[in-house]
Amino acid sequence: MEPKNLLILFSDEHQKALSGCYGHDMVRTPHIDALASTGTMFTNAYTCSPICIPARASFALGKYIHQVGYWDNADPYEGSIPSWHHKLRDKGHRVDSIGKLHFRSTDDDNGFNEEIIPMHVIEGKGDTMGLIREDLPKRMGAYKVASMAGPGESSYTRYDRDTTARAQIWLQEVAPQHTDKPWVLFVSIASPHFPLTAPSEYFYEYYRNPDLPWPKLYGKDERPDHPYIRDYADSSCYDEHFTSEDLVRKARAGYFGLCTFVDEQIGKIMATLESCGLSDQTRVMYTSDHGDNLGARGLWGKSTMYEESAAVPLIIAGDDIPADTVRDVPTTHIDVYPFIMDCVGEAGEEMYDEDHLGTSLFDLANGTTPNRTILSEYHAMGSTTGAFMIRNGKYKLVYYAKYEPQLFDLEADPEELTDLAGDPGFADVLADCEAKLRTICDPQEVDARAKARQAAQLEANGGRDTVIARGDLGFSVPPGVAPDFD
Repeated sequence: MEPKNLLILFSDEHQKALSGCYGHDMVRTPHIDALASTGTMFTNAYTCSPICIPARASFALGKYIHQVGYWDNADPYEGSIPSWHHKLRDKGHRVDSIGKLHFRSTDDDNGFNEEIIPMHVIEGKGDTMGLIREDLPKRMGAYKVASMAGPGESSYTRYDRDTTARAQIWLQEVAPQHTDKPWVLFVSIASPHFPLTAPSEYFYEYYRNPDLPWPKLYGKDERPDHPYIRDYADSSCYDEHFTSEDLVRKARAGYFGLCTFVDEQIGKIMATLESCGLSDQTRVMYTSDHGDNLGARGLWGKSTMYEESAAVPLIIAGDDIPADTVRDVPTTHIDVYPFIMDCVGEAGEEMYDEDHLGTSLFDLANGTTPNRTILSEYHAMGSTTGAFMIRNGKYKLVYYAKYEPQLFDLEADPEELTDLAGDPGFADVLADCEAKLRTICDPQEVDARAKARQAAQLEANGGRDTVIARGDLGFSVPPGVAPDFD
């Protein structure tokens, strides 16, 4: 694999299914689709955690959450564990970021040569309410998901337009200065994360479409009655604010519109890459930190192990990467770390730790099908117990440290309508999946370790009452925008 530049295009909360190339017949994403047609698309890719800060820490470090200890949205990455950015920068590569990082602070050495208009967590603390793991408080900012859905511009869309413009300038002005070694540019777009305010041309494209799909299992008598799901739904309480069908329709149209908006930004960046004559010298990757439930089962936001939340789009394209190819081998973001190293020609042993477990996306794209079990885990807001998801062939196990598990056959039941965990006919499958999970980690030990860290952080932040009084932010804000706590 010849060393070449790498452009990483990263969105926030993009549900995998809501792209044309992943089979959606309404959401328009021509530029993402074009990238997939020129490269390899992974259909069973997962985040390492369906929430922003842990997912982004794992992406940076190439390790699972329980290995690195960034448990929740109040535990941001602060550069203490070397990332791929650190290691490549130290080898003389130019490594820059533009847009949302969601690390602790610009005062930390996060491993980039330059952070351009970075979005980090509020006050270096993030969402301290997520540190509370028992007797969960209600999220008072939850109303914003419903109330802000509609046509227009938000601080996020304005920020994303700026991010795109800065990326275009970087490709035109900075990239030509760094031809001695391959560079890596990480461009991170904040959409389609809520607020679900979409530019009017995109919002109305979907809102006025009579075929705009309704969320599956949205009826109150259809929703799963699992205690983990009840915990999250009661604490996040997003759906309580959807008091009319029109509000649901606005939120869905807003999110669909933002997916097309993200695609537009990707198209502009890819066009600039081409016009600058950099396409042949640059590989490209597109992914997102996690997905969004978007009303399915009465759930909004992320934080669950359903495919809507835990699965992610993942596409790579460029030299030595098979074109117009689809791979169904299970993958996670830990597989990105070795791929980045391969791309820029830094695959030496000194770039890896003993506990790097990933398999390069380059190898997976070219047909390597390791007999592997992949993991996603969750220890954050709206949960009273750690959640651990593995893919074991066609089966998905969701194991909870203190609740009964869930088991789905994703081949026969891709919509996850039937939980097989209580079916005696699947007892052997359930036991085999749990055994494979325990080869990766001890769920009870990990759950206890996460909660011990969170209890200490909660005390350091003044305790339960102080944290609740600080309020719920709802969503992080771009640089220069004042936070709005509720």
